[in-house]
Formats: sequence, structure tokens, C-alpha cells
Amino acid sequence: MARILIADDEESMRLLVGRAIAMDGHEIVTAEDGAEALEIINEQGGAFDLLLTDIKMPVMDGIALALAVARDFPELTILLMTGYADQRERATGLNAIVHDVVTKPFSVADIRTAVADALAVKNEG
Repeated sequence: MARILIADDEESMRLLVGRAIAMDGHEIVTAEDGAEALEIINEQGGAFDLLLTDIKMPVMDGIALALAVARDFPELTILLMTGYADQRERATGLNAIVHDVVTKPFSVADIRTAVADALAVKNEG
């Protein structure tokens, strides 16, 4: 199964998403913000199949994280999450590097489907 890094500043969100995705047998690693996520990715040489990150976070937001990851690890699939319409608009210009943007609130089924879709596209490529 896939190795997925979840970056979200809300612990409840990291737990919910982590549990949901783990139901499909994926290995989950979590980070509290973009800076921590980038540190983990760099330390592990980009050894993840998917980065699932919230857009609005302190220290380093999901857009800055996505840009850094896409530059250094272009093979890593990126899926963004946001509960804010203006943040979703900010992500529109990132279509070349971001697979999709999942709008919060979402159900467990929604996030599992979004992750499965992102991984399917990665495996086709």
C-alpha cells in the first residue's frame, strides 16, 4: 500500500484523516504544519507516495509546502485540503503540481475516495 504524509495544524483533523486512510491499509505519517512536513520529506528523501496537506496552517502553509515539494520531489503526488473558499482559489493556479483540492468538511468516504483517485493517477503515470 501507499506511504502518505498528512500535514494539518488541527490534531483532530490529522487523527480523522489518518484513521480514514489507514482503513485502506496505507502507512500514515503526520506533521503539525508545512515546515515540519517539509523537514520529514527532506529527511526521508521524498519517500512518500502522497502528500495530503491543509492549505491554511501556521509557520508554512500548504501552498508554500506544495511548491517546495514539487520543486524538490516532482514525483510526489500532492493533494490539498481546505475549508476556505479563498484558499481554494489560491490553489487554482497550481493545477500543474497539485492533483486536487478536497473541500472541508468532508466525510471519511470522501477523503478515502480522493486519496484513492490521487494514488490511481500516480500509479498510471
